[in-house]
Amino acid sequence: MLPDDDICYQALTARDSRFDGRFFAGVLSTGIYCRPVCPARTPHRRNVRFFGSAAAASAAGLRACRRCRPDSLPGSREWDHRGDLVARALRLIGSGQTYDADELAQRLHVSSRHLNRALVAEVGATSGQLMRTRRAQSARLLLEQTDLSAADVAFTAGFGSVRQFNDVIREHFGQTPRQLRVGTGARSSSAGTLDLRLKLRPPYAVDAVLGWLARHAVPGVDDVDPGTRRVATRTIDGVGVTAWLGPESVRVSLALPTGADLRAVPRTIAAIRRWLDLDVAPTAVDAALGRDPRLAELVRRRPGLRVLGALDPFRSLTTTIVGQQVSVAAAATQNARLCALVGDGTAFPTAAALASWDPERVAVAVGVPKARGRTLVDAATLIASGEVSLDPAGDRDDIVATLGQIKGVGPWTVADVRMRCLADPDVWPGGDLVLRRALAPGGRFAGLEPAAVAPWRSYLAHHVWVANADPKQEAA
Repeated sequence: MLPDDDICYQALTARDSRFDGRFFAGVLSTGIYCRPVCPARTPHRRNVRFFGSAAAASAAGLRACRRCRPDSLPGSREWDHRGDLVARALRLIGSGQTYDADELAQRLHVSSRHLNRALVAEVGATSGQLMRTRRAQSARLLLEQTDLSAADVAFTAGFGSVRQFNDVIREHFGQTPRQLRVGTGARSSSAGTLDLRLKLRPPYAVDAVLGWLARHAVPGVDDVDPGTRRVATRTIDGVGVTAWLGPESVRVSLALPTGADLRAVPRTIAAIRRWLDLDVAPTAVDAALGRDPRLAELVRRRPGLRVLGALDPFRSLTTTIVGQQVSVAAAATQNARLCALVGDGTAFPTAAALASWDPERVAVAVGVPKARGRTLVDAATLIASGEVSLDPAGDRDDIVATLGQIKGVGPWTVADVRMRCLADPDVWPGGDLVLRRALAPGGRFAGLEPAAVAPWRSYLAHHVWVANADPKQEAA
């Protein structure tokens, strides 16, 4: 929801970073729109109009500022704790997939007229305008950071034609694609590889994030090197992903398989952003948690701690099932056995591949109880059939209710799926043993009410988990 105009202008005057991404300031006298932190001279109040989205500012005839680059701003998780129509539509648009207005409305089971009415009321732009802005931002990233031809950039970003691509780029940025590319040092390291730099809002708890990734890595599939701050893995559709984590951005190299559809690249980029939680505003989360004196020390030790999402939602669901009632190390070993059984051991199996296996054979080979082997195959069958889609834009309540009907999928598994696969920032897995002990009488956070930090309870859970995994540092 857009803050009050007076609050917005005060934030603009103070260049308050807490509001970066929550609104955009359109300067009517110059025809541009800016971020609240823009270094340019603050415009007169009478010349400023505030917008809830970059698309709304563009729809009003304004172009992106060349100094503060509002088009390069990391995304937002402001809507992720909500499950209503507008929030689901924004998550679907942000997923990197390409839809027209009617297709988007059909995915959400409403008419395009009703969807647009709801979107305009909340964010000031129609679904078509939001999608067009999303494509323009993807295109600029590719123009400035790769050596793809302009035609390939247009195709990859989801434009229907090069002419449409040229028109939208001029509309949003006041420059041609060629002008945007000049002087950027655009490159791609080799054939079939795209090198990109993904921005984030600092701080970013790099060491804690890498530690979490290392503890949950699957041998043979993942490679985490804390020394170089590098993590490498493969997506289910065969894209090799190598990421180098930094305090202000993440450098990513995508190794595309032969014959890969370039139109899937924005979807992969969006998945990486969710996986590494690059779109949250950490100062807002840290402020919410730090208000409780018992949590302030956690925030001080690890400012900007992120909730790691799912690069591949089916993998996340499967590893969560495997990890029930076993240690993190044991789960890693069992997941490696699963990858070797249903594949070559270098990538996680697809839902369709796992669904074709005999549950008892899976259980024996992986080293889990027979009932869990059945749970793994049943879950894979449900996902492979399309009956359930682990899509952040889906109806979370419906998705977890359907998954919960599988024998062996309980509240702990459902909570983890909701947190990681469905990108819900406000999950408290109260049945988790570590969390129960932390809040029990005599525990470090005895008496703490998780509801007090809503809508950021997922981040509270992560802080407690990370602290528990590193007791020596906590005692220091």
